[in-house]
Amino acid sequence: MATYDLEEQEQIAELKAWWKQYGNLVAGVATVAALGVLAWQGWNWYQRNQAAQASAVYGVLQQAVAENDLQRIKTSSGELLEKFPSTVYASLAALTAAKATNEAGDAKTAKLQLVWVTEHGKDELRDLARLRLVALLLDEKAYDDALKQIEGAVSPGFAARFQDTRGDVFNAQGKKSEARAAYQAALAALAETDKSGKEKSNLPGAQQANSAYGELLQLKLDALGEGN
Repeated sequence: MATYDLEEQEQIAELKAWWKQYGNLVAGVATVAALGVLAWQGWNWYQRNQAAQASAVYGVLQQAVAENDLQRIKTSSGELLEKFPSTVYASLAALTAAKATNEAGDAKTAKLQLVWVTEHGKDELRDLARLRLVALLLDEKAYDDALKQIEGAVSPGFAARFQDTRGDVFNAQGKKSEARAAYQAALAALAETDKSGKEKSNLPGAQQANSAYGELLQLKLDALGEGN
């Protein structure tokens, strides 16, 4: 028993010596870890709170759209872009406001809204904004600026649309061979999307929509005539 007590005392002494040497480090690591957990929880709370507030403002925007209240549309979308730019509601608001202002004849404001989404939006929403911006630039015959918006990476689901739009720009410029190549690339991208959709059991009606879109692309190609 005396031997056991001696061994126990030696272990306690070793522990005390180890703690004296490394205790501050262990305590510091534990504190940092605890602060990290608190920061993560705080960030999650902040994100949820931001999303909730943005959702409420977006509801105001939707009501303004239903009532065709252009001033309130601008005000609520502006609030979302200023106060909640990191939420998806900001991009949705800018797209909605762009459509409303363009229909009201204010293409300049519509372009500003769409540019914001191209610079701050994510994935499909950003790509949709790029396509809508190109449509406005086409109306202005700003072909070079339109082509710049089509450059770069694009979400797989928009590949055909981007090639199609590129063909429209080239066609407007009178560049028939470039337009033909773009429309053919659009058909190829659409076929790939259609194949992928079948493999993944795409939503009902999507295959029919792709088929109708493919017919439209073919009509554009046929309108160009035979290429050299």
